[in-house]
Amino acid sequence: MDMITQTFIELCEWDSSRFLIFSDNVFGTLIYYSHFLAMILALVVGFFVFSQNKKGLVNKLLFFIMLFFATWTFLDLVLWANERPDFIMFFWSLILLVEPLVYALCVYFIYVFIEKKDISFKKKIGIFSLLLPIIVLLPTQLALVSFDLSNCFREPIEGPIATYYIYITETIYLFWILLYAFKAYYKATEIMRKQIILVTFGIILFLLSFVSGNIIGSITEDWTLAQIGLFCMPLFALFLGYMIVKFKTFNAKLIGTQALVAALGFSVLGIIFIRSIDNVRAVAIATLLLIIIMGDLLIRSVKREIKQKEELAKLNVELEKLIKQRESLMHLINHKVKGSFTHSKYVFAGILDGTFGDINEEVRRRSEQGLEANDNGIKTIDLILNAANLQQGLIKYEMKKVDFKDVVSKSFSEKKIPAEKKGLKIEKEVGESDYTVPGDAFWLQEAVNNLIDNSVKYTKEGGIFISLKRNAGKILLSVRDTGMGITPEDKKNLFTEGGRGKDSIRVNVDSTGYGLYSVKLIIEAHKGKVWVESEGEGKGSTFYIELPAVE
Repeated sequence: MDMITQTFIELCEWDSSRFLIFSDNVFGTLIYYSHFLAMILALVVGFFVFSQNKKGLVNKLLFFIMLFFATWTFLDLVLWANERPDFIMFFWSLILLVEPLVYALCVYFIYVFIEKKDISFKKKIGIFSLLLPIIVLLPTQLALVSFDLSNCFREPIEGPIATYYIYITETIYLFWILLYAFKAYYKATEIMRKQIILVTFGIILFLLSFVSGNIIGSITEDWTLAQIGLFCMPLFALFLGYMIVKFKTFNAKLIGTQALVAALGFSVLGIIFIRSIDNVRAVAIATLLLIIIMGDLLIRSVKREIKQKEELAKLNVELEKLIKQRESLMHLINHKVKGSFTHSKYVFAGILDGTFGDINEEVRRRSEQGLEANDNGIKTIDLILNAANLQQGLIKYEMKKVDFKDVVSKSFSEKKIPAEKKGLKIEKEVGESDYTVPGDAFWLQEAVNNLIDNSVKYTKEGGIFISLKRNAGKILLSVRDTGMGITPEDKKNLFTEGGRGKDSIRVNVDSTGYGLYSVKLIIEAHKGKVWVESEGEGKGSTFYIELPAVE
């Protein structure tokens, strides 16, 4: 340090700082109180959220926002306490970069939070490109001209980057967040809209804490009053904590309560252990506001949770009753209804084989119809019972190595006769490869039979085209038909219990909605997946089964 600067420091009677941030240059202990409270809370929230899901991008972004805000708070405290012009110039420069960086990260955060995925590289370039002039020009006099030795205020002379560009950039980022949130709000679901409102409000409140202190201090020259800006940070952290409790974001249910307790703890410790705080009433009022606002939100949340638990307990009791009723119904269907069908089946079979004597053609025709109806009834009962057993996990799969090509070929052979009898063309295409999968041959057969049988039933003309391929360790079966097709609305109901298309019964009076549901349960139990694609009504459908291959 040169003699002129040293003489200037002595004339201004600046105190020498300890550890960069402790000195009598800080005119009031409220400065330390506000900065340390904001810094510690930011780090607590940031590390806690990150620890809940270290791989989650939203968690990482919030962690870095809190980390850089804590850095900003530390740098600002250095400017309050330090006496050395070179240090002040250096840390002031860092603040010029860190502050807009927090704004940019907040824009990135709101995109990922709403879209539930990372954004494109092009969007990232768009967001962070506003920081490029700051990074490039930071070492020049366009950022900071020089240290002002004409007074004892310990402030540098700012260039256009610090005076104008920083605030313009931050304003752009603020409006960017608001406009994007406003646009996303109208496209979002009702639940997501609430989340958008809360997170947007919290971020805006947080970012305004940066500029409010400078604005209030510049206008009023009361830098004690200006510290109210930093108190927005605890409010933001706690507000975010409440949002996490309410919407279970970041998988951290208790963070809101913990953040509130931590904030109140720091507030009380500040009042107890800091002997002299200018405007101590301001600290007490800020603490009281934290208690009122966050306490009210958490109490409402707890009441709502208690009410939900009470309702859930009632629903559990009703559910247990329904399960018992369902078990009784399944027992009745299995033993009484199925037994009745089986008995009448033998009656019709006896009529047809001459057990009851000679019959005429009309009786034969009616008996054949009755026998067919009985068979369909028994198949329907078996389908519903199987679905119930699969759902409850009562089916025990005998997992072995199964040649899925044999399974498909067997189903193809069985369904070829009814398809051709209906006037449909049915073809099979199987590539030369190994189609061994781990599974239960019986239940895999049931799943494939169901898909092909469905295509035959719901196709009036044209054909069924079955394809089996292997690619990248996966076996893919596709069953394509030229049938009635599936609307987007009906597609949502398929593969659900009792789910079927609105015109299913019109085409197939025996439709139950349990066939595809059973297929889904079987395939998922085999670590695979099943889905359907269709261009719409009257344009046919393609059902897919994908299973892991034995390597």
